[in-house]
Amino acid sequence: MKVLVAEDEPRLASLLEQSLVEVGWDVDVVANGREAYTAALGDTAYDVLLLDWMLPGMEGVTVCRKLREAGVRTPVLMLTARTTVPDRVTGLEAGADDYLLKPFDLDELIARLRALHRRARDEYDEPLRVGDLVLDPEARRVHRGSTEIELSAREFDILQLLLSRAGRLVTRFAILDEVWDGDTDVKSNVIDVHVASVRAKIDRPFGTNTITTLRGSGYRIDPA
Repeated sequence: MKVLVAEDEPRLASLLEQSLVEVGWDVDVVANGREAYTAALGDTAYDVLLLDWMLPGMEGVTVCRKLREAGVRTPVLMLTARTTVPDRVTGLEAGADDYLLKPFDLDELIARLRALHRRARDEYDEPLRVGDLVLDPEARRVHRGSTEIELSAREFDILQLLLSRAGRLVTRFAILDEVWDGDTDVKSNVIDVHVASVRAKIDRPFGTNTITTLRGSGYRIDPA
């Protein structure tokens, strides 16, 4: 998962970056609102934005409002010390998807970020296609040409993740985080077994090779 953190307090920013990297996420950190706005509008496809409300240059709530006005739909978690109901309403009306009061528990922060990303992914209902392989997230069905392919729930989620990031490396950490919700008891060979099972169903019967293994790194599906 790719996360943009906008936090101007250096110690907190460092703690957030370290904690999110430790769970396997790719993190960019900026220290003011204008940098956050520019980064979120840029070429990097962030999965979640973590914005502090009281940013210098442009408040986090203003960043969020301007991003929504610009058509950016990336989920936003707002960090704030403001505890009144009107303040929380202001943040939500600006387009924030969730908020977390300071001081906060890091485990809760990570769980909320995961939930926002999962919700955004679940709302994406356009079919994903590579060649004649089509995955329908809404119906949870997979076809290769006219042939329907039966996948388990885990296999479907793995294939959906790989197809949604076609052309990009998907690490084992990313699969662990997004398909198994970061369950640390899952061994990497379990992921390999599931990917092998997906291959056996979507490729082997059709003489194709959709999923590329990048040894020591993860997997990639190349656009057709």
